[in-house]
Amino acid sequence: MWSPKLDQAGNRNHSYDLMRKVRPGDVVFSYANALIKAVGVVGSHCYEFPKPDEFGLVGDYWSRVGWRIDVKFTELTQPVRTIDHIAALKPFLAEKHAPLQRDTGKGNQAYLFSISRDLALALSHLLDRSVVDLVSGNYAMDADVDRSWENIEEWENRVENGIKSDPSIVETVKETLVLARRGQGAFREGLFSLEKFCRITKVDNPKHLIASHTKPWRDCDNEERLDPENGFLLTPTVDHLFDKGFISFEDNGDLIVSPVAHRESLHKMSIPIDEEFNVGSFSSGQKKFLDWHRNSLLLV
Repeated sequence: MWSPKLDQAGNRNHSYDLMRKVRPGDVVFSYANALIKAVGVVGSHCYEFPKPDEFGLVGDYWSRVGWRIDVKFTELTQPVRTIDHIAALKPFLAEKHAPLQRDTGKGNQAYLFSISRDLALALSHLLDRSVVDLVSGNYAMDADVDRSWENIEEWENRVENGIKSDPSIVETVKETLVLARRGQGAFREGLFSLEKFCRITKVDNPKHLIASHTKPWRDCDNEERLDPENGFLLTPTVDHLFDKGFISFEDNGDLIVSPVAHRESLHKMSIPIDEEFNVGSFSSGQKKFLDWHRNSLLLV
């Protein structure tokens, strides 16, 4: 699944924002041309990724980078027309942001809808016994399709190759920009002049700290890639959580924990999620990049 982050006017969109709320294991009903044609199980959290090439000119006005979720879909042998069953489905439709029109059963125009378990069960009873078991939790489909790491690595490799082949950038600058991707070189040195330890764990040994970009290297222009205010020194587990959008920071320093983060894992990582936790003050430049992180990477 892929969607833009913002609508054509550059505004937040309820349907696109739902992508950031999806969790592995969620069930997805695929609807097109008045038919439910497939059922899928989510295999990854949402992550940012460029618009797939197969979209062609569709949504040509969208920004290049949107939200992606890896899903394992199974096509139905007998697709179902919702207009034939609206009487049975209508009692379970929400008053707002419903996927179907209450009077006709036709699909409403939006990319993604959040539906109740009751509606999911009502739909599954129209489809297949295995779908009923899936929605009921009596059957678990293997959805090991999380390609987020590979996809982002491939994307960043393309960006890096573009820098290396750009004749307008001198070789020494190319090397500096490439090193910054890995949190090395001038970016790391500049970051150590601003930050002295991990904001959460307080670890201050340089050997155990990663120079992490707030606005990811792949999204930056060349100036932002080297800006020390666009980063923090973080221990590896905290870097992972920050980079994947499971945590962020308010401008006043308060820790933000995404509601889709696996709380048991965070406990094991000693992340202080059951208390108010402040990591200190930020410069104006750091706040600018944190605003980007909260709006464009944090899972909500």
